[in-house]
Amino acid sequence: MIDGLVLIVGGVAAGLFGSLLGLGGGLLIVPLLTLVFNLPLLTAVGVSLVCVIVTSGASAGVYLERRVANLRLGMVLELFTAVGALAGALAAFILPEVILELMFAALLVYVAVTMIRGRDPEPENVEAPAEAAATAGDVAEDSSFIAALSGPGYRVRHLGFGAVGSVVAGVTSALLGIGGGLVKVPVMHVLMGVPLRVATATSNLMIGITASASAIIYLLRGGIDPYVASPTAVGVFFGASLGSRVAHRIDLRILRGLFVAILLYTSWQMLQRAVA
Repeated sequence: MIDGLVLIVGGVAAGLFGSLLGLGGGLLIVPLLTLVFNLPLLTAVGVSLVCVIVTSGASAGVYLERRVANLRLGMVLELFTAVGALAGALAAFILPEVILELMFAALLVYVAVTMIRGRDPEPENVEAPAEAAATAGDVAEDSSFIAALSGPGYRVRHLGFGAVGSVVAGVTSALLGIGGGLVKVPVMHVLMGVPLRVATATSNLMIGITASASAIIYLLRGGIDPYVASPTAVGVFFGASLGSRVAHRIDLRILRGLFVAILLYTSWQMLQRAVA
């Protein structure tokens, strides 16, 4: 009974922060299940993927209704992410658990440093004349396709880097159960010039599809514990629903600070577990 309540409360916290930061909640769920309940990492990852799907479903509709998420950009990048998710899910059952834990810790540190150094891009004039492009590469990216993926006040850039980053996000999502938002949000925000609030909302749309692609592999291999997934998913649903409704009231600097603080703390906890 107490364990079930702890899982629900942990799910609420994970869903809240996952929805606010576009992470899917796996960032907190995996450490909760491995460090507090001492579950095997693969079992924790499988449960986390289920909760990521719940987080995405609970918050994506709100972001779309408020027209914060970039649906076109999200669906284009998700094509690459789904491929990475399938490959990562197959590899997860081959790699040693300590390798996965070290990868989890290293990824969190890298993304935290990236987000600390990143800044919101200055608003651009989407109607800017063609002569503003200084190189042939800039002109190529000023195509109608890129314009269609851009939003009000910003222009999407470096779509190729975004595609590569999406594949990496899919692989890490399947390996570590984090929904891929840890990679997707910095890639869209820092490399592609998408404002942080739009990047987190768009990531919330994508992570459900990403997690579904890899969760199928975990389900077929018996990597999802329904007795753990059920109460955790219930908490995640309520937390994600709340987070998606208050996200627009939170300052971007606070949002980034929460992101970085959680990344560094979780990285330290996972590194201690791997070394032990």
